[in-house]
Amino acid sequence: MTVAQAACVEAALAEGHRLLMAGASALSVVEEAIRVLEDSGHFNAGRGSNRQLDGVRRMDASIMEGCELKAGAVASIERIIHPITAARLVMEKTAHVLLVGQSASRFADYFGLERAPRVKRTAGSQANQLKLRAGVRRTLRLHRAMMQTGRLRARSLGKETVGAVALDLSGTVAAGASTGGVDVMLPGRVGDTPLIGCGVYADNEAGAVSMTGLGESIIRVAVAKEISDLLASGLSPAVSANQVLRKVAERLRGAAGVLVLSPDGRFAIRHSTPHMVAGVIGRDGRPHTQDRFASPRERLIQ
Repeated sequence: MTVAQAACVEAALAEGHRLLMAGASALSVVEEAIRVLEDSGHFNAGRGSNRQLDGVRRMDASIMEGCELKAGAVASIERIIHPITAARLVMEKTAHVLLVGQSASRFADYFGLERAPRVKRTAGSQANQLKLRAGVRRTLRLHRAMMQTGRLRARSLGKETVGAVALDLSGTVAAGASTGGVDVMLPGRVGDTPLIGCGVYADNEAGAVSMTGLGESIIRVAVAKEISDLLASGLSPAVSANQVLRKVAERLRGAAGVLVLSPDGRFAIRHSTPHMVAGVIGRDGRPHTQDRFASPRERLIQ
């Protein structure tokens, strides 16, 4: 965890806490907290998103509230600083849940979302484009070789997907996440973040879940929904998170991190990755941030 990352997480927590105390909805709190992180450039989301092998940033985001199970998401959206806001607009302005690609980008443009300036491609991204143009077969060999040697996972650590969960004064929970995907992505790759039930889930009868980690393993287990189902069965946030993260590790050799919040205010921050930058507002009203959570955090501190 860098000093800049810690400061960004603290700023997001402080803004979310301020909104909650002012009576804002959990949905708005989640969106605004994630916007702070997207805007920073210090995480793999918004301004800091990874580039795919053709040098283009394509981002994913989703958001969900637990009262009416409303959800919205975007995938492979380009040149938008705040994909989380685009996801909320999909939820509130359409009858759909997920928009993808250029259509999602045009949808965001229609609502005037802030666009990132065009960035001159670096020598590295130009080299990646040349590899891509050399042929799909060669590109696939490069991609698979990096996955098999663990380089893909190693290059994805340290600059993570961002997410948030919240419980508001009305008792409604919400969850959201935003990402630029993993490094060395094939163009068009979509991970868990925009898939409801995989990267995020929220249900007032169970709780709120937001994931980070390598999306391919998270998708295969539908992690967020599985944790939510365990919460609904009466297990605690920590036990639910640990049980599913263990399954991901044992069945798929995958690694992930999760924020889990129950409707009664219990929560857990758990991860099977080496580090996970996260935090909570303490009883003193101040944000507390760290990058390793070795033991369950079970009670919401206010």
